Amino acid sequence: MKYHHTGRRQTGMVPCRELPLSEKFSRDWTKNKSLYFLFIPVLFYYLIFHYGPMVGLLISFQNYKPSTGFFHSSWVGLKHFKDFFTDFYFQRVFFNTLKISFFTLIFTFPMPIILALLINELRGKLYSRMVQTITYIPHFISIVVVVSIMMDLTCKDGAINQFLSLFDFKPVTMLNDKQYFLPLYVISNIWQNIGWNSIIYLSALTAIDSELYEAAKIDGAGKLRQLLAITLPCLLPTIIIMLILQVGKMFNVGYEKIILMYNPLTYEVADVISTYVYRKGLLEMSWSYSAAVGMFNSVISFLLVWFTNRLSKKVSGNSLW
Repeated sequence: MKYHHTGRRQTGMVPCRELPLSEKFSRDWTKNKSLYFLFIPVLFYYLIFHYGPMVGLLISFQNYKPSTGFFHSSWVGLKHFKDFFTDFYFQRVFFNTLKISFFTLIFTFPMPIILALLINELRGKLYSRMVQTITYIPHFISIVVVVSIMMDLTCKDGAINQFLSLFDFKPVTMLNDKQYFLPLYVISNIWQNIGWNSIIYLSALTAIDSELYEAAKIDGAGKLRQLLAITLPCLLPTIIIMLILQVGKMFNVGYEKIILMYNPLTYEVADVISTYVYRKGLLEMSWSYSAAVGMFNSVISFLLVWFTNRLSKKVSGNSLW
């Protein structure tokens, strides 16, 4: 804090006058005007496509009809939420969402970290870049194409069944069998996103001071010891932030891939909240009911982020806010 002389006999230090917020903003605007102009399109994007649509949450408490609009439809309070909690499919879609999200998090979250650590150990730059490129490519493949590849590989005469038949495995159409749905969903997620998600960890690894490794080598530390004492502790803040964000997405299981993969034979294990919202909102045109279900899903996601962030801050001192 800065101090100034009062011109009288000094009995203590008098703090400088704090600038008002308007004056601070005015000075910052003058200094960083070009950056503010660059931020304007981003601001409009979030206002139009993220905050603007939140007005539509009103229909969760209404018996919404397009002919009467948002503000003239009849209000029904929490009726749609109560209907969802007592719905025959509530337990199924809730626990399916939880199960798919949990196993996806457990198996897919560590994989990019492991890949980044392995790539970081490669000495040849050309080989390292080639591995990175090969692992990135699946992220840019359309989900429709990914599911089509899965269908071809897992059908009764597909390559996977042909290979497993060598070990006396009875060929089956895997996507029609509910016991294979979750493993196929998780494995395909890992294949599609492992390379792309490893980018941020590779960036964090390059920021680690190389002198730490040199000092560890002088002290006789091997690769494993360096990993445990230097690499992982330096990566920990990044890992925690990514984990918090990932936990926040647990209940946002995308309906696109699920809809492409499932069928009436696997509804029991594959139907999730997002597919339920899709059926109710677009196929059955129950707009208010589907909006209430979607709002419930968003509230759960927010609480998960808040709880994980608070737990992380208490345990490790790292958090989003």
